[in-house]
Amino acid sequence: ILGIDTSCDETAAAVVADGREVLSNIVASQVETHQEYGGVVPELASRKHIEAINYIVSRSLAEAGVTFKDLEAIAVTNRPGLIGALLVGVAAAKSLAYCHNLPLLGINHIEGHIYAPCMVHDALPFPHICLTVSGGHTLLVEVHEGWQYKVLGSTQDDAAGEVYDKVAKYLGLGFPGGKVIDDLAQKGNPSAVKFPRPMRNTDDYQFSFSGIKTSVRYFVEKARRAGLLITIEDIAASFQAAVVDVLVYKSLRAVKATGAAAITLTGGVAANSHLRASLKLAAAEIGAEVYYPPMNLCTDNGAMIAGIAYQKYQQGLRDGLSLNATPKGSIF
Repeated sequence: ILGIDTSCDETAAAVVADGREVLSNIVASQVETHQEYGGVVPELASRKHIEAINYIVSRSLAEAGVTFKDLEAIAVTNRPGLIGALLVGVAAAKSLAYCHNLPLLGINHIEGHIYAPCMVHDALPFPHICLTVSGGHTLLVEVHEGWQYKVLGSTQDDAAGEVYDKVAKYLGLGFPGGKVIDDLAQKGNPSAVKFPRPMRNTDDYQFSFSGIKTSVRYFVEKARRAGLLITIEDIAASFQAAVVDVLVYKSLRAVKATGAAAITLTGGVAANSHLRASLKLAAAEIGAEVYYPPMNLCTDNGAMIAGIAYQKYQQGLRDGLSLNATPKGSIF
């Protein structure tokens, strides 16, 4: 299956066999395009996708050593995401499916992230709790056999990855902010500043991170006025500790409440070293396993789209050429 993803600012295509064997996984990043703006500019993202999509698809087929005649289906992310970006991928996939008389499958981007750990772990237990954390999404999902889902909670405002980017921009650290804050945090004191943990102790599994972002801004302004001596490393470490604490605490609560045997961690923020280590340590204390994909399957990619598409294809899912791009709406 050829999988295509243009949901945000990466143009991605991959060829995957039997849902797990990654024959190619090509991603064209737009980071340099958006850096000067401190975030993704939707119109620019769409234009870059148009420029790159044909080349990325061709390269993915070439690296996999296959042609369109070898494919059984084409899968494309059609929800959720930036509407202009999604339209480029969907239009390309529909055209290719029509020209080569191949079945077409529209895939939920978040389902791709949820499926990613399965591509590298043989014995993923069901049911399990999946924590999906990225620049656009933060949610807890109970995952059952047959890739059936129950959404337990999601963010009520900014996604965790989005807050990393916004805090990094405010601190003058550039874009994207995830890696630079993670690197600085390893050199700082996570207890230097007691930033709030919004919704940590509520009786649900909802998240809220905009308050942490605002607290960082107010603290820095106050520290400057008062002449307080605090390093940017300490601010980064304290900010990261607050975000990770909420994510880990609610994930563990979900495991205990549902009786799930494991946690999967996925999405772009799954590459965060502190989140990985903290979740694994906390899960070990209650006897739960933690699974996460390699770095190249954490960020947006076509392989995870082709992977979950294989499962859908086996279940008989087919979409016609009337497939539409849907930027928002229900998660599944």
